[in-house]
Amino acid sequence: MAVSSPDLKAFLISTPFFGGLSDASLDLLISMLVERQFDVGATVVSEGEPGRSMYIVHAGELAVTKLGNSGRVIRMGSFGPGDFFGEMTLIEMENRSATVVAESRTVLYELTARNLYAYYKADIHAYLMVMLNINRELCRRLRRADNRIAELTDASRE
Repeated sequence: MAVSSPDLKAFLISTPFFGGLSDASLDLLISMLVERQFDVGATVVSEGEPGRSMYIVHAGELAVTKLGNSGRVIRMGSFGPGDFFGEMTLIEMENRSATVVAESRTVLYELTARNLYAYYKADIHAYLMVMLNINRELCRRLRRADNRIAELTDASRE
């Protein structure tokens, strides 16, 4: 079901994904979102599966895991309200890079690749702003990962 409410709009404006959009562009993008709810323990996406959508977290907490070479599940991080995930599959058209599981009752808003393409066709300037916002967040995540790797490397040398 597509969504539309003043409270949701105010929430979305406060997230990094929707920054810099005009009111009309924001309304169009919000009209393309579909609400998805997940119970505790539900898998939202699985590592290795094809991905054709991304999600914005409205409520709840989610765990991000990857399968290590040894077969062990490794916790990579978490997502909470205001975060988004799944965007990598929309940019690089590769399978999901991680598994995301709901750790609490979760409400997400899904944006499909098809709707993102429709957004591109309808408002290319707003589409470019969304892509810039996604890329900014990817850079933040890469910077955090770099810092983690450096800390782990430092610790292993001691």
